Amino acid sequence: MPSLNKRVEEDPKRAVSRLRDVAKYSGLAFQIGFIILIGAWVGKKLDAYFDTDQPIFTLVCSLCAVFAALYVSLKDFIVKKPPR
Repeated sequence: MPSLNKRVEEDPKRAVSRLRDVAKYSGLAFQIGFIILIGAWVGKKLDAYFDTDQPIFTLVCSLCAVFAALYVSLKDFIVKKPPR
């Protein structure tokens, strides 16, 4: 009779690999969010310091932070694996 808990009887190495992937990508998501929040915060502080009418520094710093976050995330995705 086939086991009803086939998914539970998964290979332990595969389960550890999945857990490692979840940790990696959730950490990457927090890193991207943190970079963008810091960029927006710096922009707001610069706008307040220079007393600008339009939030120019917020816009520029936020866009730079988005590009920096994309760079960091793509750099982590495109990693050369060492030869075996």
